[in-house]
Order: sequence, then C-alpha cells, then structure tokens
Amino acid sequence: MVDVNTALQASAYNDRKRKSGGSAKDDDSKSRRIEPFDPVAYAKKETADMFSMWLVIIYGLGIAALLRYVMMPTMTGPDAILYLIPLLLCATVPSLHKLLIPNKYYEQYTKGNWFRACMLFIFSWLALSFALVNPPLADIAPPTTAGGLDIELTDGVVDATWKGSEYTIGLDQGSVDVVLGFAVRDNVDAETAMLSGEISYRGEIIQTISSGTVISHTDEMATFDTVGNWTRGVKVAPHEMDIGLAWNLGTLSPGEYTVHIVLSEQGEPWENVWDKTYTIIIAQTSTA
Repeated sequence: MVDVNTALQASAYNDRKRKSGGSAKDDDSKSRRIEPFDPVAYAKKETADMFSMWLVIIYGLGIAALLRYVMMPTMTGPDAILYLIPLLLCATVPSLHKLLIPNKYYEQYTKGNWFRACMLFIFSWLALSFALVNPPLADIAPPTTAGGLDIELTDGVVDATWKGSEYTIGLDQGSVDVVLGFAVRDNVDAETAMLSGEISYRGEIIQTISSGTVISHTDEMATFDTVGNWTRGVKVAPHEMDIGLAWNLGTLSPGEYTVHIVLSEQGEPWENVWDKTYTIIIAQTSTA
C-alpha cells in the first residue's frame, strides 16, 4: 500500500514533468515556424539591388573611359594617380545611389550593399581598363629583353650563373672569347622597336649597340643565328617570336663588365621606354 504523503509527492512530480514536456514542445514548434513571405517587399528589394548593380557597373566603366581618353593622353607614363582616383571614388558610391535612385528603393540599402557596390565598381573599372590599355586598343607596355643575357658556350667556361640582372662566368683559363646575345620581345611588333646601348669595362666603352630599329640590326641577327649552343640554352630566347641579337666581343679577361640596353617604341597613348643595365662578372676559378 502507498500512504497519502507518497501519493501526493508522486502526483506533483508527474504534473511538473508534464508541464516541462509541453514547454519543450512549444519551443520546438516556435523554432520550426516559417516566417511569413512578403512578395511585395521581396520584389522591392530585388529591384533596388538591380538598380544598384547597373549603376555601379556604368559608373566603373565611365571612370575607366575617362581616365583612358582624357587623363592618360596628358601623361608621359604610368602613375599611381591612375589607381588612386578609382579607389577614392568608392567613397562616392552611397551618395551616387542617393542622388540617382528613387528614395523608396534607396531606403532598402544597408552597409552590406555599400560593400558589394564598391567591389563591383572596382572590378568594372579594372575590367574595362585592361581592355582599353592593351592591344589592339592601346599599348602601354615597352619592349624588353626576353630572357636576359647569355654567352656562347665555349672552351674555358666551367661555370655560369644568372641571377637577377647579374651574369657570373667562371673560367679555368686566363681569358675567353665571348659572343654576347639577348633577344627582344614586345607585345605588338618587336621588329619596329628602337634599340641602342653600350658594353663597357671600367667605364670605357668596348662595344656600341648602334641606334636603330631591331630589324635593322641584320648583322647582329645573323650572328645570333650562327651560335649553335648558348650557355643557358633556350632561356635567352624562349619564344619563337623573340628576335635574337648577338655581338662578338672578342677576347675578354676576368673583370666586371656592364651592358646598358635601351628599348623604346611609340605606344598609345605615350612613348614606352625600357632602360636596363646588366652586369657580367668574369672570374678565373681556382685550378688547384
């Protein structure tokens, strides 16, 4: 048998358990409840986003065209201002929305909209800028050497190292006959690029690279073609469109030589100039 006190305690426990279970069920029901869908508000938000998207795309394309056809022709070369202006103009994106987009759509925008709009503005400006400053619409990249310098592989050369703009040549004898070569590369027409320069030793010019178009250096092109084996292999002219040039410098002794090369062309919208000085270090290695 169960006394009255025990029965009352059991009844109270069951009541508490039942209430607790009901509360959990109510909470679970509330968590599963779907928020009401308002098609009018959704359509309004989508329209506001569409207006914002097209506004910043047109804004970015307009700034790219303005910089290319108005500002760049007044300059002599690339400058940081061409990148700084679009970045600063990101601050005008909210004001532009407020000025051109009806208020009923403008009030839909949040901070997230401004971030996305600024990113889309930057990407739109970059996309059109790349198209407007590269061939066939323009050319702002100067001609350059394709793979640095090289020398013909010949007796006496036991080691050759190319690093940055420095070429170190190790000899096992007192001097070496040197045929120096490099190749010219450009994104449009390397043949019409203007080439000049000089090769010096201790401030004294030992070989002049005559001024003229690359294609006019016929003797140097022929010398390059006669070299059967370059020390660095095909790295001096890795692409079939590269134009190779070579000079026979005669017999050189150990020392530090400088090779100054100037390449230029009339690009669009400005003249493209590339000026580079290489160093050739010839050293006699120990034979012990």
